[in-house]
Amino acid sequence: MYRWEITRAALGQRVLAMVRGDSYDQATLTSGTLLSAGLTSLEISLATPFALDAVATLVREVGDEALIGAGTVLDAASARMAVEAGARFLASPALDPEVLRTGHRYGVPVFAGVSTPAEIVRALELGADALKLFPAAGHHPGRVREIRSELPQAALVPSGGVGVDTAPEWIAAGAVACGIGGVLAEGDRDAVAKRVEDLIARLAEADGDEAMGAPGAGGTE
Repeated sequence: MYRWEITRAALGQRVLAMVRGDSYDQATLTSGTLLSAGLTSLEISLATPFALDAVATLVREVGDEALIGAGTVLDAASARMAVEAGARFLASPALDPEVLRTGHRYGVPVFAGVSTPAEIVRALELGADALKLFPAAGHHPGRVREIRSELPQAALVPSGGVGVDTAPEWIAAGAVACGIGGVLAEGDRDAVAKRVEDLIARLAEADGDEAMGAPGAGGTE
């Protein structure tokens, strides 16, 4: 898959699950629950112990049925190791040109972290595949609408403080997807499955379109 195909597939459901755990076992268990619930992309934060092992395990287990990425990628060394572990995309809370260069060198999209218009423009100049608007906590979804009135080419993914209830508002304001953390996986498998199903439907409605299909080797056209 080309970078743009991976990006489209990773953000196709308009939700990017962010998994951070206290251990390898917790991260893989949470990821398995979310994937079983119907999510087709998620990122494992490198702040998780043995995160790269978790990425490699999940990539091996899901194959082309879902996209597993690495989050909290802060430098070129981490980016390279994540790619070698099999990460299909890289995400960061910050903007580091070397992370972008490393990911792109190996055909892996990078969702760079931005906070200000200046950072957004810089990230666009560097070729970021999507822009993590971080942190979203403390901001109103209308911020996305205001940014895109001046920078309509910015593919914004608000993250950090976005909840299940507020995510549709961010999408309606013009975000391409929302990064959502641990709240997605609260409760038993049935509760998670219902939450994910309802969320995907609400996000598609907020966007005024049907959600894209599951990714994979042939998941996008």
